[in-house]
Amino acid sequence: MTNKKYVYLFTEGNAKMRNLLGGKGANLAEMTNLGIPVPQGFTVSTEACIKYHDDGKSISKDIILQINDALTELEKITGKSFGISDNPLLLSVRSGARVSMPGMMDTILNLGLNDITVEKIAKLTNNIRFAYDSYRRFIQMFSDVVMGIEKRKFEDLIDRVKEEKGVKIDTELDENDLRKLVIQFKELYIKEIGNPFPEDPRQQLIEAVSAVFRSWNNPRAIVYRRLNDIPGEWGTGVNVQSMVFGNMGNTSGTGVAFTRNPATGENKIFGEYLINAQGEDVVAGIRTPQPITKLKEDSPKCYDEFINIAHKLENHYKDIQDMEFTIEQGKLYFLQTRNGKRTAQAALKIAVDMVNEGSITKEEAILKVEPRQLETLLHPAFDLDEIKRAAAIAKGLPASPGAACGKIYFTAEEAKKHHEKGEKVILVRLETSPEDIEGMIAAEGILTVRGGMTSHAAVVARGMGTCCVAGCGKISINEEKKLLKADGKSYNEGDYVSLDGSTGNVYGEAIKTTVPTISGNFEIFMKWADQIKKLQVRTNADTPSEAKEAIKFGAKGIGLCRTEHMFFEADRIPAVREMIVASTAEQRKKALDKLLPMQKKDFIGIYEAMEGNPVTIRFLDPPLHEFLPSEEEDIRALAKEMGISFEELKTTIASLHEFNPMMGHRGCRLTVSYPEIAEMQTTAIIEAAIEVNKKKGFNIVPEIMIPLVAEIKELKFVKDIVVKTANQVIEKSEEKLKYSVGTMIEIPRAALTADEIAKEAEFFSFGTNDLTQMTFGFSRDDAGKFLNDYYENKIYEFDPFEKLDQVGVGKLVKMAVELGRKTRPDIHLGICGEHGGDPSSVEFCHATGLDYVSCSPFRVPLARLASAQAQVKNPR
Repeated sequence: MTNKKYVYLFTEGNAKMRNLLGGKGANLAEMTNLGIPVPQGFTVSTEACIKYHDDGKSISKDIILQINDALTELEKITGKSFGISDNPLLLSVRSGARVSMPGMMDTILNLGLNDITVEKIAKLTNNIRFAYDSYRRFIQMFSDVVMGIEKRKFEDLIDRVKEEKGVKIDTELDENDLRKLVIQFKELYIKEIGNPFPEDPRQQLIEAVSAVFRSWNNPRAIVYRRLNDIPGEWGTGVNVQSMVFGNMGNTSGTGVAFTRNPATGENKIFGEYLINAQGEDVVAGIRTPQPITKLKEDSPKCYDEFINIAHKLENHYKDIQDMEFTIEQGKLYFLQTRNGKRTAQAALKIAVDMVNEGSITKEEAILKVEPRQLETLLHPAFDLDEIKRAAAIAKGLPASPGAACGKIYFTAEEAKKHHEKGEKVILVRLETSPEDIEGMIAAEGILTVRGGMTSHAAVVARGMGTCCVAGCGKISINEEKKLLKADGKSYNEGDYVSLDGSTGNVYGEAIKTTVPTISGNFEIFMKWADQIKKLQVRTNADTPSEAKEAIKFGAKGIGLCRTEHMFFEADRIPAVREMIVASTAEQRKKALDKLLPMQKKDFIGIYEAMEGNPVTIRFLDPPLHEFLPSEEEDIRALAKEMGISFEELKTTIASLHEFNPMMGHRGCRLTVSYPEIAEMQTTAIIEAAIEVNKKKGFNIVPEIMIPLVAEIKELKFVKDIVVKTANQVIEKSEEKLKYSVGTMIEIPRAALTADEIAKEAEFFSFGTNDLTQMTFGFSRDDAGKFLNDYYENKIYEFDPFEKLDQVGVGKLVKMAVELGRKTRPDIHLGICGEHGGDPSSVEFCHATGLDYVSCSPFRVPLARLASAQAQVKNPR
């Protein structure tokens, strides 16, 4: 037995205890402290969840004792008794992780009902229909969440009873219909499980708490965690709350509301509610709710109280609040509040507005926007001319803005499968459920027939920045026949549709999209980020058009220009191939002389596009065989084109073939074998810089990056060629030009000997893609085949190619930074792997003391914001 506390009454917690109580538990405690009407209860802590999993998925005796003690306290607070009594206490059991995970975890309502307590509740409330409606809901939820019986099987039974009676909606079923459903539900339970439905409320509670703990590791929660950088060791809390009932007749109701509009950011209460309903009816989208303003007509007193509390909560938390509330026979209760998930546009407007309103500082505002959300603003919108010509086939609710065009699929599995084949996909569902998460991630857009602005589809889509049109009752779908009908036309699986998440319009065709710009609130917000950040942001760009794009998005230079990408152009590849198959240095030089003016022209374009900002150019990196054909037919054609025999070319290609090209004859090793390649590339880089400086008045200092260095002597060998060539070009031009020579740290040995390498390298740029491959010992091209097994078995929680492994690869980066600075205190340090656009990796780079990160053009705003957030959290 232990004295460790695992269970906390709401009166014992506060908002600062988020890590222990989870977000929902901490907020319920905070609202209790603020005097807001909250149905009382207790939280079983996140530590109890971790203990449950460590103990082989069982709740220890001491935790059960603490739950029982908390129940006794709750009975005193409510004046009700849990179990068989004349005034039974019924409970809701909800999950609550440290950060909001909408729709990812499981909830059970009306717990404590059985064949006896249902009658007690009926007598107490004088409402038999209400009692049996609550009972059938409890059986359904418990069976689904705790026992894993498919929800659809219960829905089918309800549909059958409605059909027999000739009614359309659940509220039209009377007490006798509901009694009948309870019997049918229990029969289904026995058939599926083999045992009768549990009648003991305490057994029900412990089973429900276990189910919430289990749900922390269900497949959809694991996927969501990986998508949102949530560690598995955090666990979830469980909130056990006394039930209040929104389904007690027409003076009762339930709703979800936001203090501002989560789609647009407008400073106006936004929400929906249903009369005579329970919470899941709103969220699941089973019935279409009323706007919150209707509450003003139905119950002015409740509406005024609601508005006052909503403003109080927003002022207290200094952020948009997403609130769930229930009205029980005219009395208002708040069931939860959390910082609201919002679209990127709304997030920016709210952040800027709240600074202008004087309620938060610019630094606080910077933390209100998720860096990943900004990507959605840089995704295409519909072409204005095309959209004017297009006619909508249906209109739903504009649940999550953006433009999406793709082929329709009716299940999450199909959406995921076709996305993996490279198709753009629109997921069409009657209503989404948490099981659809992988299909939702794969989709360009989501279209649902049912559900409101606060339905699962809407909330999750907004969180992911995915376009969503919800509650589109004008369409009908047949999942079996894979058919969508709208406006008198039929659309089959695989047909194109387009969705406008800002208007709710659905179009039965593919519509062209356009690239957006940074303006308005976005521009204001990004200026604040730039004023705050210390870590600079560059871009990875190989062409002038990519460079221009990146400048538009706020890049302060190029951190990686991959010269080999220029070699694949149709007008260059013949000269590259001629160089590769050359048998003497003279022949090679002759071919390189053809490439020189082409490379130089590229560099001129890039320098001009970057407007004098620094440009790091990497020498040729891939193995040479990548430039040669592999199919016999192509080899014959090339041999003929080059005027050599098929056998000779085939022999050359065979000699260049490598068993493991990732670790083969590439990078600086090419220059060691063929110094003339480095001579040509240096000449092109330096001549282009001299020309552009002269023409534009810039002061470009070219940064020449030598890739794949593992040994100081090989770096010195290549650097000597660069320096000799560069100085000759500069002397000949009679102009002045500074340049620097550095290396890419992408081999573990380079990181381990960085103090030696820094004697020759004036800058380091961490190539974390290759550094990750070499440190883990697997190829990122093949890792996708087995990484899922690693996630399922909790060996890895994330893909180390998307998010930097700070424990291993990060240790090498830190070591190289410290060793490099020891030798050369003014060494310039950056990162140019894909991790440069990942927020948690950017935070790591800031903390490690790098000068800049470099990422693809579209991720530049994301990295700028992540850099500013890192400075606010950890000033340097």
